[in-house]
Order: sequence, then C-alpha cells, then structure tokens
Amino acid sequence: MTNRKTSHASGFAAVALAAIISAGCAATSKAQDPAALNDLEIAHAAYVAGDIDIRNAHLALALSDNPQVRDFAQLMLTDHQAVNDAALALLAKLGADPQDNPFSQSLLSGARKTWGDLARLSGHDFDKSYAANELAYHQTVNSVVGDAFIPHVENAELKDLLGSALATFQAHEQHAAQMVEAIGQ
Repeated sequence: MTNRKTSHASGFAAVALAAIISAGCAATSKAQDPAALNDLEIAHAAYVAGDIDIRNAHLALALSDNPQVRDFAQLMLTDHQAVNDAALALLAKLGADPQDNPFSQSLLSGARKTWGDLARLSGHDFDKSYAANELAYHQTVNSVVGDAFIPHVENAELKDLLGSALATFQAHEQHAAQMVEAIGQ
C-alpha cells in the first residue's frame, strides 16, 4: 500500500498544476483566461487562490508531524489570511463585491481533488506530496498573478495589493523549494 501511495503521491503536484493551468488557459471560455478577467473577477480568483492555500495549510497542520512542514503551513495561514483580509478590506472600501467566475471555480475544483488525494496520505508520503504541491502551486499562482492579473488590473489599489502579495508569494515559492529539497525522497 505504501508503494501505491508513493507513486500516487508523486502525481499530486502535477495534477494540481495541470488543473490550475488548464483552468487558466482554456480557450473555450474567455472568462477562464485569467488575463480576460475584470477587476472584481480577479479579486475573487486571488481570494480563492489564497483560501486554497489556507486550507492546504490546515490539512498539513492536521496530518504532519514534520516541524518544517508545520512551520511552513503556519506561515501560509498567517500570510495568506493577511492578504485575504486586506483584499476584503479594499473591496469594502470600494463598496464592491468580488465576482465568482469559471476561473475561480476551476481553481477550487482542482483544489478539492488535491485535498482528497493528500488526505489519504500520512507521514513522509504526505510531507513530500504537500511540499511538492506547495511548490507547484506557488509557481503557478505567481505566474498567473504576475503575468495575467497585475498587467490587466485597472484599479490602482488592487494592482498595488497584488504586487505586494506577489512579493510575499515569491518568498513562499523559494521557501517551498527549500522544503522540497529538505524532505527529499
């Protein structure tokens, strides 16, 4: 059973990455192209992406005994909640509501599958898969935020918030890469 979990675990990051990329690059619906989203759809997608990582962190805190994984998960809780709180405060200030959209829905759909896959693991298999997923997730989200969201956001305050969040998330990506390397095989 461990071998099945190990081989299955190695595909989790790829599945998560493929789900996010396919959600963002689907040509069948213009609303799914992250560069084509309006500011309120971008705000929603960014919030959902942050919330996904908050949920990933809760899962890691529930399933991992590895101090490095737990420290990273706690950092994800703190930082992503702060960004999401800032986003909600900005929306309240602007008197605007984020708009759900197919891109956000695809992110959440892919995350649900990843949560189910990760929840079936334990010990080193979980830690390794969680770390790989976090690295792939941050690489992809950072790319979408930097290449699609920020260049296309019209509201200057939202653009600034996304820019400062991106700097934080790029640090998370580096931290996740170190965690992947430390956990190893």
